[in-house]
Amino acid sequence: MANYIAVIHKDPESDFGVSFPDFPGCVTAGSSIDESKDMAQDAILLHIKGMLEDGESIPAPSKLEDIRDDPEYADAAAVIIVTVSDAKP
Repeated sequence: MANYIAVIHKDPESDFGVSFPDFPGCVTAGSSIDESKDMAQDAILLHIKGMLEDGESIPAPSKLEDIRDDPEYADAAAVIIVTVSDAKP
């Protein structure tokens, strides 16, 4: 089991976007923070499944402190933890 960080951000006149620092290119969105949280779970599972099918290795989860201190995520609306039961970093 691995716990990955998802960063939820909100730009004016847009939905809540979700990105994953450990998985560049894995993004999703929702009309609320709660919907974004639910979409994040689906997005990361699908992304990891694709990586495994392609023979790619799954990265180890980043530390929350490192993400919190990264200026790229300073304007985050929320930071959540998404648990993936079958990821093998």
